[in-house]
Amino acid sequence: MEFGVLLLVVLIIIVIVVVAGVKIISQSKAYVVERLGAYHRTMQTGLHYVVPILDRVACVVSLKEMVKDFAPQPVITKDNVTMQIDTVVYYQITDPKLYTYGVENPISAIENLTATTLRNIIGDLELDQTLTSRDVINTKMRSILDEATDAWGIKVHRVEVKNILPPRDIQEAMEKQMRAERERREAILRAEGEKKSQILIAEGEKESTVLKAEAAKEAMIKKAEGEAESIVKVQQATAEGLRLLKEANMDDAVLKLKSYEAMVDVANGQATKIIVPSELQNLATLGTTLNEMFEGPRPPKPGKPKPAPKPEVEVEKV
Repeated sequence: MEFGVLLLVVLIIIVIVVVAGVKIISQSKAYVVERLGAYHRTMQTGLHYVVPILDRVACVVSLKEMVKDFAPQPVITKDNVTMQIDTVVYYQITDPKLYTYGVENPISAIENLTATTLRNIIGDLELDQTLTSRDVINTKMRSILDEATDAWGIKVHRVEVKNILPPRDIQEAMEKQMRAERERREAILRAEGEKKSQILIAEGEKESTVLKAEAAKEAMIKKAEGEAESIVKVQQATAEGLRLLKEANMDDAVLKLKSYEAMVDVANGQATKIIVPSELQNLATLGTTLNEMFEGPRPPKPGKPKPAPKPEVEVEKV
């Protein structure tokens, strides 16, 4: 009976030991196994067995890409300006064995290496270059860190400068400089705008003057064309009237009748010009001449003022 109980206990212990040695490794994990204190193997994803007492899992390593945000580090630029810069490092463990045995506390080693590398790079740059050369700093740091961490089984994918914090007085000077630059640009833009506005106004006035001159020119041309056409029409009407009179074959009696009618229209008391037939004018002139030959000019009477001259009346022969 005692032997049976002892056998049962031994079997239970063996089962427990066998079960304890079974390891199931999940995706993106790796186990570093030591046997009797020395590196034995690296177990990847899947089902594995570890011999109890002889083997032990020295380190469980994650194979995912990890991100580490380091605290700001004081650095000095080439022109002796002290500033605070913090960085972000993206890395991945590629060799679990080297990561386990390569360096003590790998994350702390990466942080210190990042700080020293950053100081070396910033020490060769001036303040303005530091603020405008983030891509250059990131590229140099990634290259240096990746090369240094190869012996630790770590692959550095990216290094980013997160913040650059210059001293307060430097920040105030930069803000003043930025404000002055913006005001200068604003003044330049305002001047350019006023210049373009004046140019557009002058061009508008020029075009307006040209259009007004062209309009006046066109009006004068149209007016002259109208007057010329009016004169042509009047002359054409006169010529047509003369042609009709010529075709009518009027005799001397009709012409004399028309001239008398014209005299009646003229002698209405409003005209200062008297039109008489040429025969009557010749008779009047002959009578006046004979009278002056026989009687002579009459002297003016004494004591009487000389009458005012009557308005001259023009006599036109018909």
